[in-house]
Amino acid sequence: MQTGSNSTRSFMTATPLSLKNISKSFAGVDAVKDVSFDVQPGEIIGFLGPNGAGKTTTIRMALGLIKPNSGEVTLFGQRPGPHAFGRIAFLPEERGLYKKQTARETIAHMARLNGMKAKEAFPLADRLLDKYGLSEAKRKKNKDMSKGMAQKVQLLAAIAHDPEFYILDEPFSGLDPVNQQILEKMVREIADRGRTIIFSTHVMEHAERLCDRIILMSGGRKVFDGSTELALTQAPKRLVIDSEDARLKDVLTPFAATLEDRPDGALTVFLKPEAESHTILEKCVNMGVKLSRYEPKNPSLHEAFVALVGRDEVAKMKEDAT
Repeated sequence: MQTGSNSTRSFMTATPLSLKNISKSFAGVDAVKDVSFDVQPGEIIGFLGPNGAGKTTTIRMALGLIKPNSGEVTLFGQRPGPHAFGRIAFLPEERGLYKKQTARETIAHMARLNGMKAKEAFPLADRLLDKYGLSEAKRKKNKDMSKGMAQKVQLLAAIAHDPEFYILDEPFSGLDPVNQQILEKMVREIADRGRTIIFSTHVMEHAERLCDRIILMSGGRKVFDGSTELALTQAPKRLVIDSEDARLKDVLTPFAATLEDRPDGALTVFLKPEAESHTILEKCVNMGVKLSRYEPKNPSLHEAFVALVGRDEVAKMKEDAT
């Protein structure tokens, strides 16, 4: 995803986050195992994996909320500490708002905690609530809000001070599709201002639409780190094909790693790494096999992750998302 100009995306000089060989265990069980990666200024990173993969534990170590058993964490070139105050927005996985505060008070309160004066914080809260369609919530108490509305207010409270670096832990969790779209728009707008974002999720579609880079965790380990485009190259090539000619499967055998029957009667063909879909088409033409359907398919992150971590782990990610 292209976001912002080079001039806006390079306004920070220090690396926002660096993890070097960090590990963490609880009661003798490894939660994170020897994980290393850097987050560069202006990046949008999707931190992916099923629940239990180690994402939240890694984020908490990155913020200094818990200490690793081994390894090193730096925020803006130093160990996590007061120097990062006001420079980071953190949306935790656990949602929570003061029940008796209004949405306006909640956002202004968090902005003030991050160094903003009250005379600036309250007008800012009003502008944010208006911008994101929450005008009617300004004076509504948090305990009286819907779950989706409360989650948007919590996100606005986390980002109100417009910091350099955003760490969002499962920001889409529990939102309906409409509110997920609104949140995606918010993430894009933050990125367009040149800010750095890392968000954890087990919903691959969000990362595919939003991210420059993907980091995939499985079983506490980092199993992939690279561009979204590179991640997609890990997926097997596939096509949907159909013919009434009984010779079709004979044509496919040298090229197909797997064949799957579809409900509509066609076949999904997962190609061997060296095979190309156009070669199948050429062979069908040469043999006179008439096709009623021939559709090469673009790879998806879902298929890439199946290749990287196996079907069981990706199935778990889909269960977590429901």
